[in-house]
Amino acid sequence: MAFVGAFGAALFLLLIVMVVLTTFNSVVALQKRVDKALANVDVVLKQRHDELPNLVEAVRGLMAFERSVLEEVTRMRAAYQPEDPLPRQAATADATTQAVRSLFAVMERYPDIRSQANVLSLQQEIERLETVIALRREFYNDSVYLYNTTIRQVPAVVLAGIFGWKPRDFFEAETGDAARPAVGLAAGGSVDPSPASGSGGPGSVAEASAGDSVDEGTA
Repeated sequence: MAFVGAFGAALFLLLIVMVVLTTFNSVVALQKRVDKALANVDVVLKQRHDELPNLVEAVRGLMAFERSVLEEVTRMRAAYQPEDPLPRQAATADATTQAVRSLFAVMERYPDIRSQANVLSLQQEIERLETVIALRREFYNDSVYLYNTTIRQVPAVVLAGIFGWKPRDFFEAETGDAARPAVGLAAGGSVDPSPASGSGGPGSVAEASAGDSVDEGTA
């Protein structure tokens, strides 16, 4: 009888150890997934940051009367700080997207600009980067949602305090933090860009686009 009791206790202890190890490995894997997804967002934001001056310089001489539009893009580019908290980074990214859309809307009014091959190429590249940013943000936010949900559920919630597991921030602007850029046009009103897409709250997982690898070499 004593042997049976000891065996049962050992089996129970082994079960506890297995649950702890399985949970620990699962949570660490989710943390790595979140870190990798955020690195992918950082890469494409840096790529857009590097491309914007090329576009501004390419159109500056052809848009002398639209200085405010160009200045807004330049100002929002300068506001990009990778060290900022994620909500602030998201607000800056959204405002930059709005400023870029305003610039593109103004460029449509200048056929001479649209006919420039280098300008068109730069516009297409930045439009591509905007799409990738939205997709990678969605993937990151979905990854954060999965991680945050996991560490709030049993058994991970029991181990969270022991291993220091804390919720991660979503890549989305806090309410009232995403300032809308005020962009005036020299001739004919103002551009009212639609809100930036791709803030990517929890929902459908956009893994097809996102972030299986950090693509640092995309031009």
